[in-house]
Amino acid sequence: MIYPWHECAWRQLAAQWGNRPNAWLLTGRRDTGKTAFARHLAQALLCEQPQAEHQPCGSCPSCHLFAQGSHPDYYELAPELPAEGESARKLLQIKIDAVRAVLSPLLKSSVRGGLRVVLVQPAETMNTQAANALLKMLEEPPASVVFLLVTHNKDRLLPTIKSRCRPFLLPAPSAEEALGYLKTQNTPQAEALLAFHSGAPLFAAEPEQDTMREELCQLLAKPRLLAMLDYAAAFDKQKWPLAVFLDWLHKWLADTALAQQNLPPLYYPQHQAAIFQVASRTRGTTLFQLVRTLNHLSPYGRHTLSVRMQIENLLTNYLAFWQNKPL
Repeated sequence: MIYPWHECAWRQLAAQWGNRPNAWLLTGRRDTGKTAFARHLAQALLCEQPQAEHQPCGSCPSCHLFAQGSHPDYYELAPELPAEGESARKLLQIKIDAVRAVLSPLLKSSVRGGLRVVLVQPAETMNTQAANALLKMLEEPPASVVFLLVTHNKDRLLPTIKSRCRPFLLPAPSAEEALGYLKTQNTPQAEALLAFHSGAPLFAAEPEQDTMREELCQLLAKPRLLAMLDYAAAFDKQKWPLAVFLDWLHKWLADTALAQQNLPPLYYPQHQAAIFQVASRTRGTTLFQLVRTLNHLSPYGRHTLSVRMQIENLLTNYLAFWQNKPL
């Protein structure tokens, strides 16, 4: 399936069908349906009885196999998720062994006699060795193979990979479309969650994180040292990666910077009054020093740092910022 806000994009892509490339690069905002679009495209490419605008029929043998997740000519590469008991702080990557396992069968003939499709999502999670292995295949693609690369951040892909793919931008939904979709899903606090997720409506439901994020907002509005230390310990017990906390704090500081310019918040509109109070008592120069500290930590957001220690340090720096002390 594709989402309603991508129907126009599908028509544009269908118009290119007779001149389709051997590799597409599907770009766009995270959590807006790019992977669903890519899977729909993969099914259409494999369909044996395509319909109008090259839509998959949903009833041929290939479509049945695809729906069951067992089509022999369809391959999907995604980061290996942590096994049960493994740390959620593990860096998610597509590794070279996974790429080799997919690329090896492509040198043989198609099982069903048609196209073969390889979906890589998100492509920027390939490590260097995996990306180079895929690049070799893109440079000399096997016959009747189509590669679909989905990316949330195309700047993190090798330029040589991008140069061998046809880019195709998938637009995000409008604010009205996104909010309407969440309401059809009976999502609680839809407006606040949509704002936090930058207008992308397909975010995963994570009520425990929502609760802890709300606790953080209350703390950032009226910071207290002991409460901050307790919060760092409570967050650490959840075994979430540091990247989660960095995202929460980064968005609060972005809203504070906007408030210092008398602009409304983007990510936490429900806390507008508190954010404007913080902005009125703080300085922009100190705020940007704190943002710089977060930026330095961002590359290590999913590494095995001491998360509790890092959060304690960041919250202590935030308290100094709130008190107008030098960092």
